[in-house]
Amino acid sequence: MTISQLFDIANIFVLPFWALMIFLPNWGVTRRVMESYLPFVALAGLYIYLFINSITPESTAALSNPQLADIANFFADENVAATGWIHFLVMDLFVGRWIYWEGQKTGVWTIHSLALCLFAGPLGLLSHILTAWIGQKFLAKAEVESTTA
Repeated sequence: MTISQLFDIANIFVLPFWALMIFLPNWGVTRRVMESYLPFVALAGLYIYLFINSITPESTAALSNPQLADIANFFADENVAATGWIHFLVMDLFVGRWIYWEGQKTGVWTIHSLALCLFAGPLGLLSHILTAWIGQKFLAKAEVESTTA
């Protein structure tokens, strides 16, 4: 299988998990699927395979003393770029799963944060942190006021 095919398969592989968390968050199947670590094991296995196959003396030197120009040259290689992308897929999905479970536990609305996490992981994480904080700060206060009135 070519690196391009592995890249395409990995991109498609994560989509059902995102779709379940975003569109069917309260469905029992979604909860059961998202309890599993198997998607991460599969992606991490692919990552390890690609990582091992992209190690060269040049890449080792670039990683051991990272300089921006060296890292840019390092990622110019398709194998390395695919490895880096799989890294993003694994970590973004893991963070998305955490956001999903936090929403399930606390009732915090997560659709916007999950969508952002799918496309730009750290933005989704920040969105969830801010949403949870706003909910805690203002909605909890409003609930207390309405029960005491």
